[in-house]
Amino acid sequence: MAKRISVVVSQGQSQNPAKRNLEEEIVAGLLMEQGIDVTIVPHLYDLKSDSTGILALQGIGSDVVVMSWLYPRAAHWLLDQNDVRGHFAESQLKADDEASADDDGSDGARDGNDKPRVTDERETPNRKIYCISLKASDKPSDFIEETKRIARDMTTQVVSLGDWVGGSPSSEQLNRFNNPTNDTALGNGNGKDKGPDKLLQPVRIEETGGRRWYPVIDFSRCTNCMECIDFCLFGVYGVDAADTILVEQPDNCRKGCPACSRVCPENAIIFPQHKSPAIAGAAIDVAGLKIDLSKLFGAPDGGADAATIAARERDEQLLLAGREAVGMDVGIPKRQAEQPADSKDELDDLLDEFDELDL
Repeated sequence: MAKRISVVVSQGQSQNPAKRNLEEEIVAGLLMEQGIDVTIVPHLYDLKSDSTGILALQGIGSDVVVMSWLYPRAAHWLLDQNDVRGHFAESQLKADDEASADDDGSDGARDGNDKPRVTDERETPNRKIYCISLKASDKPSDFIEETKRIARDMTTQVVSLGDWVGGSPSSEQLNRFNNPTNDTALGNGNGKDKGPDKLLQPVRIEETGGRRWYPVIDFSRCTNCMECIDFCLFGVYGVDAADTILVEQPDNCRKGCPACSRVCPENAIIFPQHKSPAIAGAAIDVAGLKIDLSKLFGAPDGGADAATIAARERDEQLLLAGREAVGMDVGIPKRQAEQPADSKDELDDLLDEFDELDL
């Protein structure tokens, strides 16, 4: 029996006619194909963990193709954050600014860097998740053909040679097995009937709710250093039972603020809707490179380092929330510790005396 594949199309946030038309034509084309189940959900980034859309995604246990308006790396780890997990599978259909990605979705960030990562300690379900950016092409046929290619590869992998009389199947037999749209298909045998199990309409999930803003963690890069939880003062981050960092309260995040992503030493924090590709999840490798991160991350002041800009952005949000600014005094990454320290003041002396009390 042929292996079925699930395709999820995530709609854009806007009602842009060109985008909506592309989505609908992709869906219409996929509905004509055997062995492909199609589900339409709202924008992935706006779905809450207990929403119908996420529950539907969690219910897919097979290999899945997810098409969205996000970078593939961002989409993969956004799904992972919502307990929709699997091995990062690379699509051949890519946007111009997408680089080659590794099987685990790390996009090459680990090259020459042997630090232990969170994914090293996690078990990943034995299934593949293909994330395809809808920015990769304006032709529906490109997405349909890529999905058919993925489906053929999956079907070929599950063919058992022992099921064929006389040994290995012929090329004609394989073709009929992989493309059951001729006289071997279910139905009346004339090649026109797509079979009684074929849905004429996709599963369409509607959700209400506004646009969201929160961080997504790429665990293939994350070393669990906790610098993000030290830096963020809005209670966004927490830890699980295994003391692994997680985004515990996503809606506590301040809209438009990407400060924590700037201080992450591994570029593991993604804000999928940010205007800068490096923060939005593009496959950009910054590990071990001596580059100006502030310029790469689209910082407002190219003359300042990433930590300084992050502290400034955080202070702006603290003031907007009616709290006091803290500047560089709180939660600045540990890698800043090697920089020359300012001379101590009376407060520092008091803190030293307090530490000596050994309470």
